[in-house]
Amino acid sequence: MVKFMVMFHRPGNLVDFEDAYSAFLALVEQMPNIRRRQVVDIIGSPVGDARYYRILEVYFDDQQTMRNALKSQEGQLAGAALGRFRPGSVEMLFADVYEEEGGQTPTHPEGETESNGSA
Repeated sequence: MVKFMVMFHRPGNLVDFEDAYSAFLALVEQMPNIRRRQVVDIIGSPVGDARYYRILEVYFDDQQTMRNALKSQEGQLAGAALGRFRPGSVEMLFADVYEEEGGQTPTHPEGETESNGSA
C-alpha cells in the first residue's frame, strides 16, 4: 500500500484555509481507486511549535494506481485547487505504508539477549 500525503502549514487566516481545504477535499474524494483517506489535525509537538496544521493522507493499493489517480481529471482538478493556498504553505510526499498488527514490537524472551550487546 502507498499513500499520498498533503501537509498544510499553520494558516494565517483559518476561515480562508477551511474554505480552500473543503473545496480541495471535495475534489480529492472524487479521485478514482482511493483505498482510504485519513485527515490528521495536528495538536502539538514535543519540541516547540508544530510545523503543520493538518495532514491529509490518501491511500492507494500501489504506486501505479496512485499515479493514475493523480493524473486523472479529478486528480488534476484537486491539484489545481492547491493553488488557493498561500505559496509555500503546502508540502506533498509519497510513501510506502507498512502496517503491523497489535501495535507492539516483539521482544526477546526473558533471559535472552543480543550477543553483541548493541541496540
